[in-house]
Amino acid sequence: MMLSEILASAPVFLLIAGRCGGLIFTLPLFSMRTVSRTAKIALIGYLSYFLIPYADFSKYTSVIAPDGAFSFYFILYLAGEVMIGIIIGFYVSIIFAAFSTAAQFFAFQMGFSASAVYDSLSQVENPLLGQFFNFVAILLFLQNRWFQILFLKGLSGTLSSMNVFDLIGGREKMMTFLLHGLTNLFADALIIALPIMGTLVLITICTGLLSKAAPQMNLLSEGFPVMILLSFLFLIWIFPLLCDFFLRSFNTGLSELLNVLTGFTRKGS
Repeated sequence: MMLSEILASAPVFLLIAGRCGGLIFTLPLFSMRTVSRTAKIALIGYLSYFLIPYADFSKYTSVIAPDGAFSFYFILYLAGEVMIGIIIGFYVSIIFAAFSTAAQFFAFQMGFSASAVYDSLSQVENPLLGQFFNFVAILLFLQNRWFQILFLKGLSGTLSSMNVFDLIGGREKMMTFLLHGLTNLFADALIIALPIMGTLVLITICTGLLSKAAPQMNLLSEGFPVMILLSFLFLIWIFPLLCDFFLRSFNTGLSELLNVLTGFTRKGS
């Protein structure tokens, strides 16, 4: 029964699958290479099937024949649907990148910049603290069910309020929104990193003054483990505040994303 329904609405199913595929293959956690590609394709298929009742692709009827066949323009529209999914996943990746960037800011002062290894979550070389922040962000993201909200509310809402024509007509609005998200990335990263960076700067200044006052003590070499210890103690102290900031960043960023995507009208304004 499920297969017959998919075949009966194959063009619409492919359009929804294109948008879901673009989202899943760029979304943090799902885009990891350790996640089976078969599992990703199966998830795309199930999501597309359940989202068929919410789809409104009435503007695509001109490229779909009554017998279900579709023309070359349908391929272009399908590519546009994939682009919409990539945009959604890219913006969510920007939110996660703010936490990793913040860790890179103060990891250099802690002396952990040389401990950069491949991060399977962000798909880049990342310091250990950046990976730790990414894992914390993923746990908070899953705990507060933002993945369910993004898939169910975000995708179902955009399928009825946004298509390729709306994306082309509102491209300036979308580009402004993405650039604003990149600006917020560095702003949030600085807000997260400034308390630790300021503390490390004060420790470095104090160590330099003491080494000048007593050169025979060689405090510069002894100050390195002290700086690491104090940094971790300070990080543990402010960790609840960091978690609250993570949650506010997710809430604000995803709310703005859903408002922009569901705010597109059929005129593309």
